Amino acid sequence: MELVVALSVLAGFAVAMFAIYCRLFRVRARLPVTAEWIDELSVDGYQPMMRLLENDDIRLLRAQPGFTRQMAAKLRRERCRAFRSYLRCLNSDFQRISLALKIVMVQSRYDRPDLAAALVRSRWAFVWCMVWVHCRLTLYRFGLASVEVAALLKVFDRARLELRSLVPAQTGLSVSCP
Repeated sequence: MELVVALSVLAGFAVAMFAIYCRLFRVRARLPVTAEWIDELSVDGYQPMMRLLENDDIRLLRAQPGFTRQMAAKLRRERCRAFRSYLRCLNSDFQRISLALKIVMVQSRYDRPDLAAALVRSRWAFVWCMVWVHCRLTLYRFGLASVEVAALLKVFDRARLELRSLVPAQTGLSVSCP
């Protein structure tokens, strides 16, 4: 009986991972790959998400007269919604960077197995970090955990810097990503 439960949980986890992976790697937008565009993709734009789920506001709310658990639950729910919006934007930006790196590899005069390996590593690291953040976010919503996004932002920034190193500032390289 325990084996059946364990296998069911494992199968559910595998299906969830596959669904998240498929959802994460859909790219719909078209953007030119220029040095300016890459520089605009700074992690600085995602700094507010690091503070969004801090418990300071909930502690302040608890100290107020008339506090109810429903108030804290509502605040957590609203913060999770905003946080997920940041995650969608971060994912979209990461997918654009990944696609741009693929285009740079295809258009290169030389084979770039090092770049291909780095791209695969960064995509898997991003997926695992994103899954971890989503799991922690679900627990946060019920007041059971905190959410740390520093590792996710680090993977994003590393991929951005890799792309930035391949697109010189002076050249007018502009590649449309489908």
